[in-house]
This record gives sequence, C-alpha cells and structure tokens, in this order.
Amino acid sequence: MRVKMHEAPPVTNNVSKKTHKQRVDAAVQGTNDSSVVSKVSAAAQGYFQDDLLQHFVCKVSRRAPLINRGYYVRWQAVDHCVKGFLRVTENCAGRQILSLGAGFDSLYFRLHAEGALERVVVFEVDFPDVTRRKAALIKGNDRLKDALPDWNHLEPTGPVCVSSAQYKLLGVDVRTEREVEEGLRVAGLQWDRPTLVLSEVVLTYMETKWSDAVIGWAARSLSQALFVMYEQIRPDDPFGRVMQNHFLKLNSKIHALCQYPDTSAQTKRFLQQGWEKCTCLDMNQFYFSLLSQDEQERVENMEPFDEFEEWHQKCSHYFILSASKGSLTSSALLEPPKESPVPWMVPKLEDFSIEALPLAGAPCVEAVGMASSVLEPGLLLLSGGFGRGGRDTAAMVLIREQTEWTRATVELEGDKGVRLYHTLTSVPGWGAVVTGGRTSPLNPIDSVLKVTHHLSDQPDSRTVLLSVEKMVCTGQAPKPRWRHTATLLNHKGKNYLFVFGGRTEKEPVLGDAHFLCLEDQHWTDARVPLEGCFPEPRHSHSACAYRGGVVIFGGLGRGGVPLGDVMWLNDSPTGFVWKKVQLRPALVPRYSHSAHVIGENLVVVGGVWLQADGVPGVAVINLTTGSNIEVTIDTSSVPWPLMLHSFCSELLDSDRTEVVLIGGGGNCFSFGTHLNIHPVTLDLRPVLGH
Repeated sequence: MRVKMHEAPPVTNNVSKKTHKQRVDAAVQGTNDSSVVSKVSAAAQGYFQDDLLQHFVCKVSRRAPLINRGYYVRWQAVDHCVKGFLRVTENCAGRQILSLGAGFDSLYFRLHAEGALERVVVFEVDFPDVTRRKAALIKGNDRLKDALPDWNHLEPTGPVCVSSAQYKLLGVDVRTEREVEEGLRVAGLQWDRPTLVLSEVVLTYMETKWSDAVIGWAARSLSQALFVMYEQIRPDDPFGRVMQNHFLKLNSKIHALCQYPDTSAQTKRFLQQGWEKCTCLDMNQFYFSLLSQDEQERVENMEPFDEFEEWHQKCSHYFILSASKGSLTSSALLEPPKESPVPWMVPKLEDFSIEALPLAGAPCVEAVGMASSVLEPGLLLLSGGFGRGGRDTAAMVLIREQTEWTRATVELEGDKGVRLYHTLTSVPGWGAVVTGGRTSPLNPIDSVLKVTHHLSDQPDSRTVLLSVEKMVCTGQAPKPRWRHTATLLNHKGKNYLFVFGGRTEKEPVLGDAHFLCLEDQHWTDARVPLEGCFPEPRHSHSACAYRGGVVIFGGLGRGGVPLGDVMWLNDSPTGFVWKKVQLRPALVPRYSHSAHVIGENLVVVGGVWLQADGVPGVAVINLTTGSNIEVTIDTSSVPWPLMLHSFCSELLDSDRTEVVLIGGGGNCFSFGTHLNIHPVTLDLRPVLGH
C-alpha cells in the first residue's frame, strides 16, 4: 500500500507525544544552524565562493580542516548538480528549483549574484519556525534585500513568508502533502515546468515511510523533473555506528540509511518510487571522478591537513544522487568517466571470519599514530601518539604477568618529546630506533632516537627503566617526514635501517629510500645500491623484513589514491633489487593498515579502503605465488566500534600466530572523536592454515 505524505501522524491530545514530536522537530531544525556555521567556515577559508552565507550567521567561526573539507565536498556536489540542471534547461521558457528543508541555504542569493537565474524561480520549503527566522534575517539585511527588488513587504499570509518574482519562501512541514501542494500552488509553482528538487540531508530525519512518500509525490506531481539528494549511507561499519550514535544523542535519528544502506539500495529506492533514471555516487567517487585534478590539488593545499583516514571515511558515508523523469530523463547530472582512479571492486571474501577478542587484562590504551615494538617476550613498548588529552606520553609499556597484560610503570631518562606517525624499530640485542614523526602537519621531526631498557631489580616490580638517547648521525640525512616506514636489514654483516616513503609538510608523498648504518650511525645511499622497478611514492603503507630484504604493501599514493601493490626489495650480491609481486586475484587497495611476514605469507590487517563496501579485515598474501585470501573480522566480542586505522600491531607468541592490535580510531568528522579503548587480539591460525 502506498503511503501518502498527508498521512503524517495526526495531532493528538496526548501532551507527552506532542511534546516528543516538538522536541524531535526542534532538534532537526538545530542541525540547520550547525550546518550553516560550518559552510560559512569553509567559504571563509576559500574552499568555495559564497560571501552571502555569512549573513545567515551571528558570527564567522573557523572549523577544523576536516570539517571544512567535508562541507566543501557537500557544497561542490550540490552545486555541480544545480549548475548541470541550469545548463541542460537553458533553452527552456521557464525553470524551477524546489529546495526541500532549505534551512538557511543561500542558493538563491548566490545564483542571483552570479547572474544565473534567467527564467528561474526558486521555491524553498522548511518548518515555519525556520522560515520565519530566515525571513527576518533577509528583511534586516540590505545585501540580501537587494537581491529581491520586487519583494512585497506586506505581512505574510498563509505559508508564504517571502514572495518575489524569482524567490518564494514557504513555511510548511514537508511531511504534509496537502499543505505542501497548496502552499506551492499559492506561491505559483508550475507542475509541468522543468523542475530541480533539492534535498540536502533533509528526508533522512523523517521516518522512512514519510521520506519515501515525498520522493514518490515528487515523481507523480512533476512531469519534467530532476531530484538531487545528499545523505548518509553505510550505517553498520564502525564509522557508521559512531555517526548514528551522534545523531541519536542530538535527538535527530537518521532513518533512511537503515533500509537503504548503500548507493545501490538508494538507486533502487528512487526507481521504485516512479523516477525513470537514477545515478548515485558516494562522495569518494564524486571527488575523484567528477572534480578535476587541478581542483583537487587546490583544495588539498588550502590548509595543513593530515586526517586522510577520517576524510575518506566521511566521504564513503555520504552520497550524492540524481534521479530524473520526463523530458529530463536523458540529462545525466552525475555521469562519472568510464575509467575512474578509484574503480569499484568486490573483494572475494572467504566464508569464515577471524574473531577479535579484548587483550587479556584489558589495559586501557586510547591513542592514534603510536608506534610499537616488542622489547622482549612479554614486554611491549608504545611510543607517542595522540589521545583524548592531546599528544600522549612519550612512552608506555605493556607487560605480561602470567596470562594477563597490564601497564607497567615507566621511568624515562633522556628525550621526553612526543611525536606521532613515526616509526619504532626493534634491533635485537641493541635496543630500538625511533625515526621521524611530527608534532603537527607543519612540524616534522628530524631526530633519530635510540631506546634501551631494563627491568627494575625490585621483586614483583612492574617498573621499566627506559633510556632515550638522540643519535648523532653522519652522512646525508633524509628529509624530516612522517607516515613512512623503517625496517631492519642486514647487509654485508652490518645492520641497516631502511627508511622508505612518507610525507613532509610540503610534499604529499615521498618515494625515496635511505639506509642508516646503525653500527656507524651513518646515512648512506652509495654503499647499498638499489636497482629494479622502484615503487610509486606513498605514505601510510606497510614494510616488513622478508628473506633478507623488505616487502612493501599498499599505502596512499599520488593524488590521494590508495595503492594495492606488493613490492619486494630483494637482497642481491651487488645490493638490492625491487621486484613487483603479481597478486592473483588483485586486492582492494588500502592504507593505514598493519602487516607482518609469517613464513612465506604477508598478513595485512585493517586499514582504510575507498573502493569496496565494509572495512578491510585480514588479507593473507603468499609472497611466493601471489595467491591471496581475504576474511572479515568478527567484532561481536568487542563492546565498542573497532576502528582499525592509525593503529599499531605486534606478534605476541613464539610461533607468530597471535597478533595484538593497539590503539586506532580518530575524529569522525563532526560526530566526535572515537578511539579504541583496549587492545584486541586475533588468532591467525585459521587463515595461515587455509
């Protein structure tokens, strides 16, 4: 049975129910205020041109770069579709834009300033309280009033709060079909004219049956129409769960994504509601496929930025959709190129999963960007990172006592500086080496530190004494960097630290390689020749020692595109030779993962990918044959959303089949910071023996 919009919940005499509805509606209206402040911030920083938005806020507040980027791509996607509609209807006698839940959007005023409203009438519909506030703001601002030269300033009657030849502002609940239709009729909407319907994070706040009814109503009522919608998807992965919880706390539950969880489901939804054609892209697909390389580079150079994981996850959880009918059916507003830099892939998953379990003893470790190293069996060193209180302590040690782990007391001598996205490489019988890292995206660290330890002599003591000493290295040191790798190699009887990739404050990716001889404390390239097919520049990749060389997997490459290749730096009599391992089948590219070599297998855990649903689990690559398998991680025993990026991992047992995952998480856009609370373990035997 088709649900009509006018079947919205009837008014009831039950005070508690009425009050609850009012509270929910007020909370939804509050999302408009937050949204416009964030858009104003992005515009003020130059992400897009709209100097009229600022007239709809009390003051301009600067948001974090991640928020600015998120609202930029939202604005860009909607603007792309609006400009496309104006382009394909430029020869029509008249066109209309109907913006549902418009809030304090400045679309009409911006298009008027651009001279883009020839033969166009803009209709905006929102809650009466919102439109009354917007009308008052327009009336009190000369710049906005100038865009409405024929505005009738008489007291508004009925739902129409502002009426001019090209702009109509209506205060009507979008869920009430009869009131919406009557208000639009009075305002002068022509049902047979080419019309663009806009819904920018609006319908999802309604129960799904009401939002479906709105979509169906628009298809039935408008004979020539395009419908553009921007909303959330993918509710069930860790980021999606944090996103849903955020809106629940605001009393603004998002509904539609539970029934329509991905772009495919959203496409089918519109076709079932009477639209003739529909294209739906997540925002990663939009950004990489429909924005020019020059525009991407412009945006990526706007502000110092180092939240790639959060940015890509935000984009994977929102979509832009364009549906059409009538004479506009052939008009494609979102036609991606045939060859995308991030083509969609479907990972071939095995029919079993690996269970994640909280580490025995459950020590609390909440941070991202840490580095880790096993100092000795049962002793795990964690260095740096960023936690809830900002940059974390310089060092933390987890110690195993019988079957459980706990945090040891650390007495630290020497360098106490805190860094993140650095490396910590264990050198058996010598200590550990810290390289690179940063304090902020503008401040990379160039020092190299040697870390040694010993346990307190006191009986039953959990105290670990750490000595951190700056190494004075000769030779040509590499550029200070972070998100790189540093792997221990042995070449001609000497220990070398092999540093590869990363990024600097000016260079988004690095592809250079450097050797630090630990015995001589000397940086050298000439003594260790490199040959072969060099890897692409990258950061946030993994590198593991393998057969006297190094094997590298994944990372974030040029243009912010994830990589899925395996490169082996093979030891040879004259030096080292790069060789590409051919994967069969190809793996979904990813970055910000961790990896370990176990026998002839490279085990890759977690990370971020853009080209598949869900989140990466565990991939096992046979380095001899290139064959591989991929399995999901069962997190049902972990009582919080387990985000496996910006984390570190170590193999715990002597047979190298148990891995512990420590830290991870990040800023989930405007939904708050989520950090994994405790380390978890994975038993790798099911995949190693498969």
